Amino acid sequence: MPNEPTFDLKAAHKYFSAHCFNSAWGLIDKENRTPVEDQEMIALNQASLWHWTQREDCTPKNMSIGYWQTSRIYALLGRDHPARKYGQLSLDNAKDAEPFFIAYAHEALARAAKVAGDTGMMHEHLAQARKQAEAITDAESKKMLEDDLDTIG
Repeated sequence: MPNEPTFDLKAAHKYFSAHCFNSAWGLIDKENRTPVEDQEMIALNQASLWHWTQREDCTPKNMSIGYWQTSRIYALLGRDHPARKYGQLSLDNAKDAEPFFIAYAHEALARAAKVAGDTGMMHEHLAQARKQAEAITDAESKKMLEDDLDTIG
């Protein structure tokens, strides 16, 4: 049997789930990433997802957000198949969440469809995201979503 860690494992999962997510986000925003940074971005995202699955407070909404980030990363890298897969996982996990999270799952799927060259599916998911946006009451959140949707098509 492995030795028990000498640190607070729950605190470590909490720290690394957020730290890795935020570090991946920093690379998403970085212009002119190197191929090594692209791989680091994927690894950070995957580490974040795994640490979330180890947390007692992990909810489908948390997983939806993590899968959304995964989809966004793969879309940025031009990899439509994993972008679609994780976009769908985001939507599956957001089904009982607030409209903001459902809309962002559709945003991920629209972005993945754009990368795949599937304009019909891209427009369908954009329409679904915009429909969900109508129910978002927080003006700042709604604007952030709408701005992201405008970058797709």
